[in-house]
Amino acid sequence: MMDDVVLIDLVAVWLRPVRLRVKLLLFIILISSPILKAQKATDPIVLNNERLPVSAKEFYVAGVIDNRTDRTAVAWLLPPGPGNAVKYAIDFKGGALAAIRQFVTAALPPDKTLRPVMIHLEKFKLDETPLPGNHVEGKVKVSLSFYLQRDGQNIHLTDYNGSAGYNRYVNQEVDVEMVLRHALEYGLTFFNTWINKEAGTNIKLAKGVKIIFTDYTEEPEGDTIYYSSKRPLTWDDFKAKPVNNSRFGAEVLPSIGYSEDVSVSKSMVNVHLGLKAFLPKSACWVKPDSKNAYSLNHEQRHFDIVKIIIERFKQKLKAEKYTVDNYDGPINVQYLESFHEMNVMQEQYDTETAHGMNMAAQEEWNKKIDKELKTVSGEW
Repeated sequence: MMDDVVLIDLVAVWLRPVRLRVKLLLFIILISSPILKAQKATDPIVLNNERLPVSAKEFYVAGVIDNRTDRTAVAWLLPPGPGNAVKYAIDFKGGALAAIRQFVTAALPPDKTLRPVMIHLEKFKLDETPLPGNHVEGKVKVSLSFYLQRDGQNIHLTDYNGSAGYNRYVNQEVDVEMVLRHALEYGLTFFNTWINKEAGTNIKLAKGVKIIFTDYTEEPEGDTIYYSSKRPLTWDDFKAKPVNNSRFGAEVLPSIGYSEDVSVSKSMVNVHLGLKAFLPKSACWVKPDSKNAYSLNHEQRHFDIVKIIIERFKQKLKAEKYTVDNYDGPINVQYLESFHEMNVMQEQYDTETAHGMNMAAQEEWNKKIDKELKTVSGEW
């Protein structure tokens, strides 16, 4: 009999793909029908709590929050028989929130060694409407938002927006429990698939921060010299025009800086810092009568000082504690402090050596700088 064979078309569709979201399209077509039944559903719906065929290896559900604007019922159905257009409402036994919490715990047993994730139930409703030709259309819509709990914050991860639909004859009914249960299963399976894919490379899911240091270089060398013990200054590096009215014979303007590149791998935020102790040739000048080994050594020591400061900066960063949510803050603070430290040390050096005129003080600074270079960098 044709009345005994009904085409049921269930479609769950990912509706709003945005950044950090994944498109999901599921088609399930059932012919004949395990979801049809003859009696009218009037009792509260009892969810069949069963474990999903997938395991959650990256998260556990720490809780479910009900954000639905309408919490009166999960299903609004038409009674069997032609001409019955007045809907009746049924809800989960014990209420939707309690039933869904229990279902989720059974579907994905929690492993509290994993990431805690909160599910926000934004929409969950099955609604039937009459169609011509003694048919009824049913639509279930579900909207779930997933949030990571970390350091007292709820961090939005992604959303699942799905819908499913079916057609039935007016004298038949749908197994409402199965339809709603599948809708929840699709949402949980979607998120499990999403987090498995994102766990290693999504910064929101990272478990820690690793700082990786390199000494920044450029090849071939341009106007900027990046510090190397194998690359001392020469008078040829002094490219600027001499300042004839200056009381000094030469001048250099070395400084510190860093480049930053961030990547996420194996659930770790890798912060690659290219440390820069540098000196621009175009900012260096020397008067012709000052080109001697003693004066060049004095200017080289200015360059050595920025190397010492950048190595101290590195040691400070190694001692810092970083969180996934805040790693740039400590880096910036330490950089500003190191920049100030550099200026103080350069001024102290010039003051005590009288800009190189005090030969005894210059020799003491030579020894002091050489000793610290050996300590902080191991290059010398």
